Amino acid sequence: MYYNLIRIKKTKIVALLVLCLFQLTSFKAFAQVKLPELVSDGMILQRNAKTKVWGWASPGEKVTVNFNRKTYRATTDANGKWAITLAPMKAGGPYTMDIKASNQITIKDILLGDVYLASGQSNMVHQMSLHSITYADDIATANYPQIRHFWIPTTTNLEGPATDLPQSSWKSANPEDVNNFSAVAYFFARKLYNQYKIPIGLINASVGGTPIEAWMSEEGLKDFSSTLATVNRNRDTSYVNSIKRRAIAAANANRQKAEQDKGLTDAVKWYETAYESKGWRNINIPGYWEDQGIKNLNGAVWYRREIDVPASMTGVPAKVHLGRIVDADVLYINGEQVGSTGYQYPQRRYSLPAGTLKPGKNLFVVRVQNHGGKGGFVPDKPYYIEANNQTLDLKGYWQYKVGEVYRPVSGNGNSGGFNAQNQPTALYNAMVAPATDYTLKGILWYQGESNAGNPTEYKKLLPALISDWRDKWQQGSLPFLYVQLPNFMEVNYLPSESNWALMREAALESLSVPNTAMAVTIDLGEWNDIHPDNKKDVGERLALAAQKLIYGEKNLVSSGPLFQSAKIEDDKIVLSFTDTGSGLTSIDGEELSWFAIAGADKSFVWAKARIEGNKVVVWSDEVSEPRYVRYAWADNPDGANLYNKEGLPASPFRTDD
Repeated sequence: MYYNLIRIKKTKIVALLVLCLFQLTSFKAFAQVKLPELVSDGMILQRNAKTKVWGWASPGEKVTVNFNRKTYRATTDANGKWAITLAPMKAGGPYTMDIKASNQITIKDILLGDVYLASGQSNMVHQMSLHSITYADDIATANYPQIRHFWIPTTTNLEGPATDLPQSSWKSANPEDVNNFSAVAYFFARKLYNQYKIPIGLINASVGGTPIEAWMSEEGLKDFSSTLATVNRNRDTSYVNSIKRRAIAAANANRQKAEQDKGLTDAVKWYETAYESKGWRNINIPGYWEDQGIKNLNGAVWYRREIDVPASMTGVPAKVHLGRIVDADVLYINGEQVGSTGYQYPQRRYSLPAGTLKPGKNLFVVRVQNHGGKGGFVPDKPYYIEANNQTLDLKGYWQYKVGEVYRPVSGNGNSGGFNAQNQPTALYNAMVAPATDYTLKGILWYQGESNAGNPTEYKKLLPALISDWRDKWQQGSLPFLYVQLPNFMEVNYLPSESNWALMREAALESLSVPNTAMAVTIDLGEWNDIHPDNKKDVGERLALAAQKLIYGEKNLVSSGPLFQSAKIEDDKIVLSFTDTGSGLTSIDGEELSWFAIAGADKSFVWAKARIEGNKVVVWSDEVSEPRYVRYAWADNPDGANLYNKEGLPASPFRTDD
C-alpha cells in the first residue's frame, strides 16, 4: 500500500509539472506580439501627423517600439491591445521599426508620406489590368517605388466590427504589381507624386456592385430606421441561413438546367468541328438577342461562324476581342475552348497561342449564358482578331441556336439569395473598421451606381457616410473627395426625368459638407458600359481637387462650373456659377446644348442658351414666362458642352428642386 501511495503522489507531481509546463508554453504563445495587416513591410505612414501604431499581446504586457531614433512604450489593455502614437515626422524614408515584447518584430522599408483610403464599388475596384490596352504604356513604364497600394480582399461581417483585415500586403507601383492597383487611385496618386514628390499610400477597400449602406457603421445608420432593422434582422443566423438554403436550391435548379444544354449533351457537341449545324438562324453581332426578334429568353444561346483567316495571321500568337457579353461566355475555336468569362462586366480579350488559328476556314463558336435582362453582345465595343499587326473584323451575321431556356426565379423575393456584401454594415465591419486606427490624409470615394434606384435616400446617405467615417477616424474634418457619376445608358433626345441625374444632384448637394470636393465626370462615361475605360481622367480630376482642398493651391482651378443662382429677367433666365476659372466656354465651339426650360407647370422643353461673361442666359420661344432651368438632366447627356476654359465640365443641375 505504501508503494502505491508513493506511485500516486509521483503521478500527481508529474501531472502537475506537465500542466505548469503547458500553461507556460501557452502563455508564451499567447504573449507573442501580433501586428495588424496594415502595419507591415512597405507601409506608408502619414507624415506631419500624430500617427498610431498598434497591435496585440497578452493583457498587461509591456511593448517597446523603436522608430526613427525614438523609443515609444505601451502596455496592453485588458483585451490585449496596445497602441503608441508616433511624433509627427517629415516625409521620407525608408525606415525600419522594431517592436519588442516577449518577441521582436522588425518592419522594413517604411516610408512617410500621404495616405488615402480609396473606397466604393466597381469603378474604384477596377484594376489597371482590366484596362491594359488603354493604359499599356502606363503599366509598362510604372516605376514609382514611393507609390504603394494595399489591397483589402473582399470580406464581410454581419455581427460587428472586426479587429483586423484579411491577409494582404503593401505593393509598390512597378510594371508587374501596378496591374492590381485601382486604376482611379493609381492615376490620382501618380499625379500627386509627380507634383509634390511625396510618397503616396493607397488603402483600397472597394467591392463591385455594393450599396453605400454596406460601407456604413451601425452608428452611422442611426437615422435610417428601416436599414437598422435590417442590421438587427441579419444577426439572426437562422433567418440568414434559411435564405441561403433557398438560394442554393434555386442555384442548383438553374445549374441542372444549364447541364441539360443540348449543345453540351448532344452526341456531337455544338462546338466540335464534326458537328453539322441544322436549324440555326441568323443574328447580328454585336447586339442583344432581345433586340433581334427574341423575347423573354434567359438561358444558353450558341453562336457560330466560320472565319476565313489569311495565312499571314497564323503561326503567331493572336488575340480575340469580343467586346462585352451579357452575362457569361465560353469561346471555342476549331473545337477547342480558348477562353471564358463568368460575368458580364470585363471586356473579352482572349489570347491565343501560336498555332490556334490555321490558314483558311476557322470555326468560331461562342456559348452565351444570360440570367436576366437583355442577353448577347454589347454594341459599340471592339470585335476583331488581332495577329501579326493585322486585324480581322468579327462583326456581322453569325448563326445562333438556343441550347437551353432557364425558368424565371420565383419566390418571396428572397429566393435570389442573400448577398452578404450588399447588407448594411457588412463591408464597414470587415473592411473599414479595422483600418480606422490608421492615420489618413484623406478619403477617395467612387460609388453610387448601386443606389441609383433610390436617389432621394442617397441625398441623406452620402453626408451620413462622410460624418460616420470622420467620427470613426477621429481626425476632425478629414478631407473627403468623391466622384459624381458619369454619363451612362441610352441618350434620350427629349427632356425627361432621370435617377442618374438625381444621383448627380445628391453628389452636388453634398459639397455643402465642409472639407469635401467633387470630380465631375459627365463627359467620361460610355453609354453601353457602366465601367467606362477612361479611369485616368477620373483619378487626375480627384488629384486636382486634392491639390486645392488638401495641398492649399488656392488659385488652382480644380472644378468645372458649379451652379450658384438663377435670376428671371423678362422671358429669360440668367444663371450664375462658381468655379468659372478664366471664363465659361462651349468646349466644342458649338451652341450650348442640353439646357431645358419650363414655366410654372414644369413642362420642360429644349432651350437656347448663350454665354454672357461668366453667366449663361437661357430662353425658349415656347415658354413666355420661364421659371425653371435644367442642364444635362439625363442619364446620358451626351455632348453636354458647358465648360470653363481650363477644360473642366460643368456639373449637371436644376433650379426646380
